[in-house]
Amino acid sequence: MIRTAAPDDVPVIHALVRDLAEFEKAPHEANATEEQLREALFGERPAAYAHVAVSDGDGEVVGFALWFLNFSTWRGVHGIYLEDLYVRPERRGGGHGKALLTELARICAERGYERLEWSVLDWNAPSIAFYESLGARPQDGWTVYRLTDGALAELGGS
Repeated sequence: MIRTAAPDDVPVIHALVRDLAEFEKAPHEANATEEQLREALFGERPAAYAHVAVSDGDGEVVGFALWFLNFSTWRGVHGIYLEDLYVRPERRGGGHGKALLTELARICAERGYERLEWSVLDWNAPSIAFYESLGARPQDGWTVYRLTDGALAELGGS
């Protein structure tokens, strides 16, 4: 079962974010607090949205998708950028990841959004194969760039 995340889900979403950071070999980079997630998802001006995958048997949250809106100047409409998709390793293969992506695709179709995009680490072959099995395709010719920490502060202060 997939449902929109509720404020009571923040602790488990936070734990899943930490698990995802471990999986991606970057736990030292996941510094967000539960309070920051709560504010981002449920504050006065939400910056992001989340859905959770809940086990049919015991009602446990076994995965999540955290996303926000982007905008295509070429298409003239919003899209969804999927920041995180994660299902607990012991619960993979049960259709939770596909159900989360299906829900986001449904939202896109319902709202007239024309893109559902995300990034995947190039070494994550199982996820790449999963995404491609759903019809997703890599965007050749594009490289993700990021400014953080000192470089961001330096540029922003100039």
